[in-house]
Amino acid sequence: MPRSEKISFQGSTGDLLAGIVDVPEGPVRGWGVYSHGLTLGKDSPAASRICKGLAEQGVGMLRFDNLGLGGSAGEWSSGSFSVKVADTILAAAFMREQGKEISLLVGHSFGGAAVLAAARDIPGLNAVVTVGAPFEPKHVEHMFDAEIGTILRDGSAVVDLGGRPMEIRRHFVEDVERADLRDCIRTLHKPLMVMHSPTDNTVGIDNASEIFRTARHPRSFISLEGSEHLLTGKGQAARVARIISAWADPYLENRTPTD
Repeated sequence: MPRSEKISFQGSTGDLLAGIVDVPEGPVRGWGVYSHGLTLGKDSPAASRICKGLAEQGVGMLRFDNLGLGGSAGEWSSGSFSVKVADTILAAAFMREQGKEISLLVGHSFGGAAVLAAARDIPGLNAVVTVGAPFEPKHVEHMFDAEIGTILRDGSAVVDLGGRPMEIRRHFVEDVERADLRDCIRTLHKPLMVMHSPTDNTVGIDNASEIFRTARHPRSFISLEGSEHLLTGKGQAARVARIISAWADPYLENRTPTD
């Protein structure tokens, strides 16, 4: 069984971010970084199961809490899409400093958008995977669209995000509205796999279509038939891990001919 090592590194805001490195028990085929959804955190079912599943198959993964979530310091409301992207880049830099070159980026939901934006700034990266990702970061506004006017007028508002009261500030809204992934996707110049459920009611399948159409080859699309957005159903996240492991094999840094 893989072992889980607790780590921390300084994020782009100067706050200490908490992470876990899921380390394979046997030979390591390569290393990756995982970016979680908007408020899900490193210990969410999707993050934990996908990263542990990859580690079981020889791919070590770093998953970390974004600003103000889980074990990370700072205030979540001080974050933004740009901060999430910058912290993903710093997570990869932390792994490099530990002698673990990053071959793979995996992002779920809002984190999928973040890895598309971060990929160009991670040296040595070989492949990118998105799972249930939005084509436009501003897609997240549908979760609090009734409060956007208040946020822009008053500077902030407390909204319900997945049953949790969270403060959203004006800079967050302005940041996601400025973010445009088209150029990031078009000039990725790395293998991309887009994974999405056709019955995803949170981030519609049309988002996957737009990402795939915008990307250049080599690109792949996997339909996660029967899965829901959060991948909490039995076996859903484990299935995603198995598919990623098989697809990413040619792009992993420590791959051997016997793999």
